[in-house]
Amino acid sequence: MAIDLALAGAGHITIVHGLAARDVPGLTITRVASRTPEAAAERAGQVKAEACTYDELPAGADAVLVATPPARHAADALQAMAAGAHVLVEKPLATTLEQADALVDASAAGGHLLSYAENLAFAPVVQAAVAFTGQLGPLRNLEVRSLQERPDWGGFLEAEWGGGVLFDLGVHPIAVALLLAEDDPVVAVRGRLEGAADIEVDEYAEVDLVFGSGLVARVVASWRDPQPQWDLQAASDTGVVRADLLPHLTLERNGEPLPVPAAPQGTDLPQVHQFGYVAQLSAFVADATAGTEPVIGAEFGRLVLEVVCAAYASASQGGADVALPFTGRRDRTPLQLWRDPTA
Repeated sequence: MAIDLALAGAGHITIVHGLAARDVPGLTITRVASRTPEAAAERAGQVKAEACTYDELPAGADAVLVATPPARHAADALQAMAAGAHVLVEKPLATTLEQADALVDASAAGGHLLSYAENLAFAPVVQAAVAFTGQLGPLRNLEVRSLQERPDWGGFLEAEWGGGVLFDLGVHPIAVALLLAEDDPVVAVRGRLEGAADIEVDEYAEVDLVFGSGLVARVVASWRDPQPQWDLQAASDTGVVRADLLPHLTLERNGEPLPVPAAPQGTDLPQVHQFGYVAQLSAFVADATAGTEPVIGAEFGRLVLEVVCAAYASASQGGADVALPFTGRRDRTPLQLWRDPTA
């Protein structure tokens, strides 16, 4: 298996993907595009690739990792697929459901792979937690949290990004909650958001996911916590599964600690294995070379965004239930659904 990969974007996340790519046999980063030639050249030098422009992508590569700002995701992914390249789109999938629909349609048309980059779906501790949760029987409680400080780079705090902490960070715990609930469909969403005087977007979010079984899962995302805490807990009448990703990796079943898979010895950065980045790229390479459908594809990314949009719409209505499938405007960003719902 051999895949040449181009990076669309040269932000912080491409550092992580560049490190992960070193541990993926058959994957070579050959091109890097960015908004400025200087940024593209800097990242290209770090990953031993060549710089190019967005217009040149896929620039001869077999696949493109779309890691541009969210408002560019759909256009960059569609351009790459139209040129015959496979695509891995960073989270969130897009800024509007209309854009997400276009990506799902393009993916369904066939001929090219479109994967959604939810790395936690490939994290060993999360996969173990999902497996053990599946043995608990009907769930009575489910909570997933991602708490940390605000990002101090990029445009995350600006309205043009499309949303704040729930839109950017919150897609991770939402995705994990959906994986833990397995085939239980989300039928309604309730959201409560809080902003801050010095930023344009939300910095704290609590979301309730109402599932068809009657289970109500709580997702919390925050940019207010100096000490990062990423964790999950699932409980039924017969047992409890708990996992922590930050500040330390732990896994428990009914209060008893379980071993957490270790990263391979000699890896430059264990976290690229522990948080699923290497396994995610490995699965992408395998799917691209075999022509198989990804486990985490465009439809999953759209579902996560649909939950996000419903939560922002709910917050604009004082936390009222918003039904899924989402019937609101699909051409609005999540932030617009919250801040200006009647426009």
